[in-house]
Amino acid sequence: MSKITTLFWDIGGVILTNGWDRGSRREAATVFHLDWEEFQDRHELSFPAFDCGLITLDEYLNRTLFYRSRSFTREEFVAFMFGESREYPQSRALLTQAARFGK
Repeated sequence: MSKITTLFWDIGGVILTNGWDRGSRREAATVFHLDWEEFQDRHELSFPAFDCGLITLDEYLNRTLFYRSRSFTREEFVAFMFGESREYPQSRALLTQAARFGK
């Protein structure tokens, strides 16, 4: 058997939850009183560019939410978004253990 020299890890869904998936966006729509259909449509148009690094988070938010005034701030919404990403303790423990080898 060949010697393993490199491990590749996916972050979303492996080490962390899929932080901005449909469930999280639906929760955001509830918390921030958004029109779900409109928000989802705008997300689907803008997210591929954001996911590939073609637009920034600010540009994504401008396209999906802040194209008009809102009753909440950009900072409040970003804090919610980031809060939706949670660590999977077992995956993190395995990653920490593997990192101890220092190679």
